[in-house]
Amino acid sequence: MIPLEDLGRKICIIGPSSGRKSTLVKALGEKLQVKVCHLDQLAHIPGTNWQLRNKELFRKDHAEFLKENREWIIEGNYSFLMKERFTDATVVIWLDFNVPGSILRYLLRTLKSSASHPGNLPGAEQQFSWQLIKYIVFKAPRNREKLRQADL
Repeated sequence: MIPLEDLGRKICIIGPSSGRKSTLVKALGEKLQVKVCHLDQLAHIPGTNWQLRNKELFRKDHAEFLKENREWIIEGNYSFLMKERFTDATVVIWLDFNVPGSILRYLLRTLKSSASHPGNLPGAEQQFSWQLIKYIVFKAPRNREKLRQADL
């Protein structure tokens, strides 16, 4: 087991949807007293049902977060921004779960529909999305292979 202090102060957590990234980030942020960032909250418009923001505005906010914080923990994927995070990160933690497990956790999370869930989008009224189920089943496994082979 790696001691927590050996992870450094710039931690990047990636993995499939419903892989408990947000929960881990919240716990690490509280333990280390480090600023956290849930990328889904930057990528989507608050008060909507997960409507995506303009990609360039998202990129700008991501870059600002990295620049303004000497210490951070970031969770989320968004591969077009990984290089910037990985370059600064002291460690990358990859939570890698299988598709059935991810779907089960996603369904359980949406049934609870808790506004207090770490990483939840402020003001989102709907948590369930067929689009996210489709992503977990089809796109996430392809992304997993790309990530394994990536030279970031």
